[in-house]
Amino acid sequence: MKIRIPLLTTSVLSLLAFYSCDDDNDIVDPIMVEAPATYSFTRNNSSTVNFSGQTTRIEMSEATAQAFLNTSFTEAEIDGKFAHTQGSNDFDDPELNQSDKSVRSKVAASIDFFGSNSTASAAIKSDFDSFISRQVNEVFPAWNNTASKGVPGNLQQAGGGAVRYINGDGLEYNQAFAKSLIGGLMTDQMLNNYLSPLVLDEADNRLENDQKILAAGKNYTTMEHKWDEAYGYLYGAESTPATPVLNQDSFLNKYVASVEADADFTGIAANIYNAFKLGRAAIVAGDYELRDQQAQIIRENVSKVIGVRAVYYLQSGKAKLSSDKASAFHGLSEGYGFIYSLQFTREPNTNQPYFSRNEVQSMLDQLTAGDGFWDVSPATLDQLSDQISARFSFTTAQAAN
Repeated sequence: MKIRIPLLTTSVLSLLAFYSCDDDNDIVDPIMVEAPATYSFTRNNSSTVNFSGQTTRIEMSEATAQAFLNTSFTEAEIDGKFAHTQGSNDFDDPELNQSDKSVRSKVAASIDFFGSNSTASAAIKSDFDSFISRQVNEVFPAWNNTASKGVPGNLQQAGGGAVRYINGDGLEYNQAFAKSLIGGLMTDQMLNNYLSPLVLDEADNRLENDQKILAAGKNYTTMEHKWDEAYGYLYGAESTPATPVLNQDSFLNKYVASVEADADFTGIAANIYNAFKLGRAAIVAGDYELRDQQAQIIRENVSKVIGVRAVYYLQSGKAKLSSDKASAFHGLSEGYGFIYSLQFTREPNTNQPYFSRNEVQSMLDQLTAGDGFWDVSPATLDQLSDQISARFSFTTAQAAN
């Protein structure tokens, strides 16, 4: 009889040895799966890790988000960055222009959540298109005007701080776009697509992985590559992805670092990283139960990052609401995007997000009711914060640090 166990602690191994000696007729042949020290995997002395497509999409996402703050761009030009087609000169980087990758095509495109729901996928893609259109057609024309209730324009943070460009409700579309992309692209593709057994085990992936049959022209099995692609949506902007340092992009990588820096959540970054390593090692060893256990750990912790930051920004906005509206609106705009991203989170061992699209829309409607951020109350911000915190295993006070 063979028993596969992760190499975790000596106590686990000791327990197994005791069990083995207890019954001479039951020969235990443990297959131990040990995570490497870093996310490094090789075959024939060459790396088997590849996620270049994810790195490209992170770079395209950065360029698209930055274009929201450059009034020289037309709506069509920003649309071109978001929905790039190979060969179009949408970017300053010629390599991005020659890429066949596109950000828009992977928004709300996971197999688990949207594989049989093209209507929801199209509606979400339309939300992102709308952020671009409204920035160009509402905010760009009012770029040099002072914003006021119901009137788009700019507001400067107290003490000569940053100038924020907002719509009539006080919402920064660039923040709504970027933070919503953390859920709509990075989280959805990671948690609900590449870590899904429907993708990892698709067709003959298990058989080929067991027999070490490599993808055509590659040094990896297809299953190894799918897991690596999930890894790339978090660590693809790192200069040395095998040993990530975090805070290397404007998206999920940055906010894992932010949550890790909160003493209430210290260790969350290691939990995610270690689960990625052990899950990848499990694939190499052909231990699919252990692989899927690590996927659940990643889902729980990445989802928590989004929940924590949603509450954090609602609370930071509340703290500045009466003294510095530009700072408050900036925080609430980031909170808007993280609330939007909640619909792409994943409760472990379920096929459901922590918040449905209808629940997310209801929270956003409360946040932007009437004149939006101009007259949102502290009580509403606390109520939304508590609603999110209660769904996760933390308190509003913990996330507000």
